[in-house]
Amino acid sequence: MVIGVGRATLRIAGARSLKDKRRVLKSLLTRLHNRFNVAAAEVGLHDRHREAEIGIACVSTAGSHADSILAAILEFLQIQGDIELIDYHTELF
Repeated sequence: MVIGVGRATLRIAGARSLKDKRRVLKSLLTRLHNRFNVAAAEVGLHDRHREAEIGIACVSTAGSHADSILAAILEFLQIQGDIELIDYHTELF
């Protein structure tokens, strides 16, 4: 069993309040779960309305599969119009 973990720092330029940020993040986290079958949640920068940090986790039987899922998520985050990807790190356990 392999666990893949990703951590992304995002900028949400259109957010004018924490409510706007929550709306954008809820939509993004739902899309990540539905499209990639991963667990995703906001894990940091809770008090900043234009920045967010999300954590992503996937479980697989092979490291190469977990790595490919996390790479696909990176590509997905890069093309989203409502956010800007600032930083992305992955680890396999």
